[in-house]
Amino acid sequence: MGCAVAAGAAAEDLVPYRVDGDEIRAPLMRGAGDAARGREIVFGRESNCLLCHTVPDAGTRPMGNIGPSLGGVGARLNAGELRLRIVDSRRVSPDTSMPAYYRVQGLNWVAAPYRGKPILTAREVEDVVAYLKSLR
Repeated sequence: MGCAVAAGAAAEDLVPYRVDGDEIRAPLMRGAGDAARGREIVFGRESNCLLCHTVPDAGTRPMGNIGPSLGGVGARLNAGELRLRIVDSRRVSPDTSMPAYYRVQGLNWVAAPYRGKPILTAREVEDVVAYLKSLR
């Protein structure tokens, strides 16, 4: 699956985070994420979320069914659980095909221009978390 990477982001720009059980409790940045921007990311080509997930407000856009539906995910998971699944879903489900959107170490088959660069920035991760929390 081809993915763009966060513009100008590199491994040294990554915000440190701590995994507690099945969540990253602390936001990756100060201030709340923006759900409208998060929706744009989820529906955008950079994240490719719609390749695997259905989203309730997608209208007639084609969507995948490999991953679980995102309908109601904001009621099922807290922000920290959502954050970990976006940052590195393999920490929760080792056999997932979902990419790590904010991890750069230990990845295989990454094209040279994308090595050491996350798919999403810390702000974008928080925007996606805000959008997913709105899906109740």
